[in-house]
Amino acid sequence: MTEYFDRLSAFVGLPGWVLQAFMIILAALLLEFVYRIFVTKLAGLAEKTRHLWDDAVVYAGKRPISLLIWWQGLVMAARVIEPNTEAIGFSTDFLNALQQLGLVVAATWFFFRLASGFERAFVAERRKRNESVDITTVSVLGRIVRIAVVLTGVLTILSILEIPISGFLAAGGVGGIAVGLAARDLLANFFGGFMVFMDRPFSVGDWIRSPDKEIEGVVVHIGWRMTTIRKFDRRPMYVPNATFTTITVENPSRMTHRRIFDHIGIRYDDQDKIKPIVDDVRAMIMGHEDIDTDLIVMVHFDLYGPHSLDIMVMCYTKTTDWAEYHRVREDVLLKIGDIIAGHGAEIAFPTRTLKVDMAEQMARDQAASEAAR
Repeated sequence: MTEYFDRLSAFVGLPGWVLQAFMIILAALLLEFVYRIFVTKLAGLAEKTRHLWDDAVVYAGKRPISLLIWWQGLVMAARVIEPNTEAIGFSTDFLNALQQLGLVVAATWFFFRLASGFERAFVAERRKRNESVDITTVSVLGRIVRIAVVLTGVLTILSILEIPISGFLAAGGVGGIAVGLAARDLLANFFGGFMVFMDRPFSVGDWIRSPDKEIEGVVVHIGWRMTTIRKFDRRPMYVPNATFTTITVENPSRMTHRRIFDHIGIRYDDQDKIKPIVDDVRAMIMGHEDIDTDLIVMVHFDLYGPHSLDIMVMCYTKTTDWAEYHRVREDVLLKIGDIIAGHGAEIAFPTRTLKVDMAEQMARDQAASEAAR
């Protein structure tokens, strides 16, 4: 092989080591080109399969392996060039470390992309089978795996470079205090997001609200620093995670039933009809197919109001869907109105009764008439 390169170098008029380095780089170029063609066809085959896990593996290896081919090719070319020139000044130990660094960087990048690909594949597979999936848990676990991969890669690189980790830990302890004081809000939001994940007061897709602050909407994304909420007017709201450690959060998405609670006012003129009206309304609600009668049902005459005799109606619907709940509530209220009308009574509205003493009024009218004469 050496004689071949010597003859070829004499033919082209270049030193043999230059020609060897050129051939190594050319081989890396051709190998990377062939790999691109191969991985493109492999990706096409993976798309035709039923599962998405193979797509994640192809996605993970596409760029890191290309980087590895180029990195190793350049290192091998540098090994050929280094003994024949002093311009580069690379030692054998440095080239060995550089070669190992290429392997570590490519492996770290591969596993980082593999974790992201598996995360997307898992969610897509569950949705394809119409199975419920907790986006929050999957997202947090994916981030933890990616952080672990990056930390492992960084520690391996430090080991290859023979950099003592203890020095970094000592410096990190001193610097961590300064960073902690300067970024206490950022750290508070980070731990707030961690507590949201651990306590699980809400998940992506839940409708939440807070009586302490003007926060209400559907959770779109839970990040390490903030949570994105889509308000009902479709505007996004970005809430720092530290906020959730100091406020009360209601999660209507996890309610089991919705409550109907109303007061129906009857005229004072219909006081004698209150009892049969209450009995019929109670019977109607107990027989309603959309009302859960296993829970408390209350229909009672409740109050002598300023303008009406008030009947309290409280019950729970079987559905928690917002639109369906309003349909059921409308049906119940309309049937209550029909019952009241069927008893010849009327629903009250604000009125005022003025009582006048007739004798006193006649005396006033007579006095006014005499004065006019």
